[in-house]
Amino acid sequence: MQDVVEKVYEQVVARNRGEVEFHQAVHEVLESLDPVIAKHPHYADGALLERIVEPERQIMFRVPWVDDAGQVHVNRGFRIEFNSALGPYKGGLRFHPSVNAGIIKFLGFEQIFKNALTAQGIGGGKGGSDFDPHGRSDAEVMRFCQSFMTELARHIGPSTDVPAGDIGVGGREIGYMFGQYKRLRNSYDAGVLTGKGLAWGGSLVRTEATGYGTVLFAQSMLATKGESLEGKKVLVSGAGNVAIYAIEKAQQLGATPITFSDSSGYVVDEAGVDLELLKQVKEVERGRVADYVERRPGARLVTGGSVWDVPGDVALPCATQNELDGDAANTLLRGGCGVVSEGANMPSTPEAVEAFQKAGILFAPGKAANAGGVATSALEMAQNAGRTRWDFATAEAKLTGIMADIHDSCVAAAEEYGRPGDYVLGANAAGFTRVADVMIAHGIV
Repeated sequence: MQDVVEKVYEQVVARNRGEVEFHQAVHEVLESLDPVIAKHPHYADGALLERIVEPERQIMFRVPWVDDAGQVHVNRGFRIEFNSALGPYKGGLRFHPSVNAGIIKFLGFEQIFKNALTAQGIGGGKGGSDFDPHGRSDAEVMRFCQSFMTELARHIGPSTDVPAGDIGVGGREIGYMFGQYKRLRNSYDAGVLTGKGLAWGGSLVRTEATGYGTVLFAQSMLATKGESLEGKKVLVSGAGNVAIYAIEKAQQLGATPITFSDSSGYVVDEAGVDLELLKQVKEVERGRVADYVERRPGARLVTGGSVWDVPGDVALPCATQNELDGDAANTLLRGGCGVVSEGANMPSTPEAVEAFQKAGILFAPGKAANAGGVATSALEMAQNAGRTRWDFATAEAKLTGIMADIHDSCVAAAEEYGRPGDYVLGANAAGFTRVADVMIAHGIV
C-alpha cells in the first residue's frame, strides 16, 4: 500500500481491536485503491479515506424477550449506519449467534461499495442480532422481532435507513418487524423495510435476486471469453435463499448444479439438484440437507471435508464469510474450476482470492456479484414510493440490466487503472469513486 493508505489501515486496526472481519474488508478495499490514489491524489485530501472507513453512526441495544416457557432472554441488537453519501442507509439484518459489532461493521462497510455499484441512490448500512431463530417457535420469533423493532424503529425510515433481510431474517421476520414498526409509528411506511410479502408492498424477484444476480454475473464474465454456463458443472455452498435461487438460475442457463450445504455437511447430487425437492425441504419444511438425501436416490451427504473438494467448472460460494480458504481454493483449481462468483459477503479468504487471481481464473467479489439482492430492494423502494408493483418479467429485466451494468463498470475500472480482468480492483475502484465524488461534493460532514 502507499504510505497514506497504509496509515489509514493502521488507524482502523488500532481503533477497532479484535474486529478481524472488518480489518479484512477494509484492507481489501484500501489495497485496491493504490492505483486510484496514484492517478487521482485528491481522493486522499480532506481525510476522505479516514471518513469513509468510520461509520456515521453505530447503534447497539439490548433486546429482551420471553420464550414460550415464560423465561426471559436478553440478546444484543446492532445497526451500523455507515455511509449516506448516495442515499438512505440500505442493508440487511442478520439474526445469527455469530453476530457481533465487528461482523456488522464489516458487512456495513462492504455494503457502501456494493450499493454504489448498483447506481440506485442508496447508502451503506447493516444490522442484526446474536439471536438464533433456528428451532424457535413462530410465537418466540414474533416476540423477539417485536422487541428488536421497538428499539430500532426510532433510527430508521424510508428516507433515513431502510433495512432488509439477511441470514436468519426472511419473510416471516420482516413481517413481524414491519407490523411492530407500523404499530409504533402509526404510519404505513411500506418503504421502511424491503423483502416484504407481495400482499403488503413486496417486489417480485426480490426473493430470487441475490442468487440470480450471482449467476448472471458469472455468465457475463464467461461472455468476455466467448463462453457461457451451458453444460457447466456448478458447485454451490449454502442451502438458504441465495443458494437455492443461484441453483435455479444456473439450471435456467443450461448448467448443472450438483452441490449445496448447511452446517451439518454438504450434498453431492451428480444427476443435478432436484430444485423442487430442495425448496420443499428448506423453504416449506425448514429442514436440513440430510432430509433431501433421504428422499433423493443417488444423492449423498458428506459430513467431513469441504464442498469445495468436489470437482466442478464453476463455484458459487453462497453460505457465509471466509468459508473458502486458500487450501480449498487450490483444491478447486486442481478440480478444474475456472469461474468463482461470490454469492455471500466475503466468502473467500485473502489467501483464496490470491490463489484465484494468480491462476488467472474469472473471480468476482461479493460486492459486485451478489449486489442483485440490494439492487432489487432498491427497486422495491421505488415501487413503494410510486404505490405500484411491476410484474415478474419487468422486475427481472431491470435486475438483469443492473447486473450487466455492474459487470461493465468493474471491467472499465480495472482497465482504467491498469489491471484488465481484475474484478476485485474494478469493483472496489468503481464503487469507491462513486461514493468519494459525492462525499467531496457534500463537504466535510
